[in-house]
Amino acid sequence: MLKISNSVFIPSKEIEMTAIRSQGSGGQNVNKVSSAIHLQFDIRASSLAEHIKTRLLGLNDKRISKEGIIIIKAQQFKSQIQNKEDALTRLRALIKLAIQVAKKRKPTKVSRNQKRKRLDGKSKRGKLKSLRRGPKNHEET
Repeated sequence: MLKISNSVFIPSKEIEMTAIRSQGSGGQNVNKVSSAIHLQFDIRASSLAEHIKTRLLGLNDKRISKEGIIIIKAQQFKSQIQNKEDALTRLRALIKLAIQVAKKRKPTKVSRNQKRKRLDGKSKRGKLKSLRRGPKNHEET
């Protein structure tokens, strides 16, 4: 059983994990031991709530296939147990991302005092610039 939050759980039978050989350097151990983990989780066939499934399928993530299957390959560690934990942690993080609802932005208004300060600053700056002009230019305005 994978606990996502206090109210969201995924039964272990819905998560398919396969041990595969890890890529990259590692000496002779790489050729003998299957330490990497290939995790597959079918979103559509899962027991998650419909709104969570919809959000998960709507995420723009390369780990989610067109068929709605999350595929995670964990091979960071030399130990198979650590790679299993890493894969489950990444699955948990991905589902938590889908569960979170973004807060609606409350539009705010600029206060009357802020508007007055801005306009005062503009007029002050304009007066300063007009003082920089020569006496000939003062007569025109």
